[in-house]
This record gives sequence, C-alpha cells and structure tokens, in this order.
Amino acid sequence: MAIIYFDCFSGISGDMINGALLDAGLPFEVLEQEIVKLNLADCHIKAERVVRRGVSATKFTVETHDHHPHRHLKDIQQIIENSGLEDQVKKTVLEIFTRLAGAEGKIHGVSPEKIHFHEVGAVDAIIDIVGAVAGLHKLGITRVVASPLNVGAGWTKCMHGKIPVPSPATLELLQGVTVYSSGTSLELVTPTGAAIITTICREFGHLPPMIPKAVGYGAGSADPPIPNLLRVIIGKENCYETGKSNCKKHQHNEHKH
Repeated sequence: MAIIYFDCFSGISGDMINGALLDAGLPFEVLEQEIVKLNLADCHIKAERVVRRGVSATKFTVETHDHHPHRHLKDIQQIIENSGLEDQVKKTVLEIFTRLAGAEGKIHGVSPEKIHFHEVGAVDAIIDIVGAVAGLHKLGITRVVASPLNVGAGWTKCMHGKIPVPSPATLELLQGVTVYSSGTSLELVTPTGAAIITTICREFGHLPPMIPKAVGYGAGSADPPIPNLLRVIIGKENCYETGKSNCKKHQHNEHKH
C-alpha cells in the first residue's frame, strides 16, 4: 500500500503540495502533461530549487496571463469536465472546489453557485488543485495521512480587507480537524490548502508506521523565522507494525497484476 504523510509543521497550501510532490520524485514532465489536459491558454508551470532556513526545497509556481481571474463554480466545473483529466481526478478536483465554494458561501451568506472565486478562481489556483490531485494519482498513493495543521496567526489581506488568521473560510473547512498555532504571524494554511487536504485526507495525527521510500519539501513564498516548508513522506505501510489484515490482502493482489 502506497502511503503519503503530510507533515504540516508550517501549514499547507496548493503550491506547497505540488512542490513537495515534485521534490519527492514526481517527474515534472508528468505533472506538466496533466496541466496541459486543462486546455488553458497563456499559462505554464515552473519548479525551482530554493532554500528555506537551511533546508533545500522545491518552489512550485504558475506563470499566467489570465484575463478572467473571477469565476463562478459553474465556470470551474466546465473547465474540469471538458478537460482530458482522468475521471477519478476530475471527481476529486470538483469535490474540492464544491467544498471550497460551500465554505465561502456560508461565510458570505450566499449560495455556493453565487460565489465569485477571486484568488481561488484564478488559473494558478485551478492548476494548484489539479496538480495536487493528479500528482497523487500518478504516484499511486492509496492512503493519505496528515499531521495536525499549524495555521499561523495574526492577520491577512483579502479583497474585502484585513481578516484574522486562519481566515473564516479556512476555519470553516478545517472543522473536525486538529489544528494549532505556533504563533508565527503569517497565514500558514490557505483556503485552497485546507480544501485540498480535508478532501483527500481522512486521517490526521502522528506519523503512522511506515517504511519511507521518498521525502519531499515544498516551499512557500514567504521566509518567516521557521522553515516555511511542507514535508511529505512517501512509502509503504509497515504491515507487521500495524497488524492490518488488508495489508496482506493488498500485497497478495499486487502479484496478480
């Protein structure tokens, strides 16, 4: 069983997820091919090596000249449904955007369909979400586990003005998840990051018994006193430690392929 652990000691965001997956061994060309399937014009992705507090990491960025940054949920749904992405990837991406619209709608007191996806609706955020989901799919991940989320502290800016950290939409998405703040005055968990991790992950806690095969670090844009990194650990579940019967069954089935 291929397992991934998201170590969110400095929060989580869409670009950090993509950077961490690339750093852990996801081929850039594979991710690029998935993004091309969206049929979006005037945009491309870039991965570069950076250092955050002495730790080497991958910084993932999207370069775009998008002229329609404000979109409704139906616009995004149309982009995804008309893409060449695999059905399972489409399903998960649409679920993430639906939950994100639901959270924003609840905060603003409007229906999800009427929500204007501002920063989130921009092409770079669509690519962040698609890249994260498609990347996990290409890596063959079957189990996702994440640490408690360090949400940060202080204030952040949005088009409506200054709002507290975590943002209302982020906090709405994080209901039922263990969160904390180390006191770092920065928005460490973005709405996009919260929507992705709470959709793809059902287990939050300590590092589970596993045999690590790859480690990746995805860098955030800011450089606060703590390493602004998302660490992912990819490996195989340690069946002897967990005692899960499905491990043996899974291994037996693998020999049939």
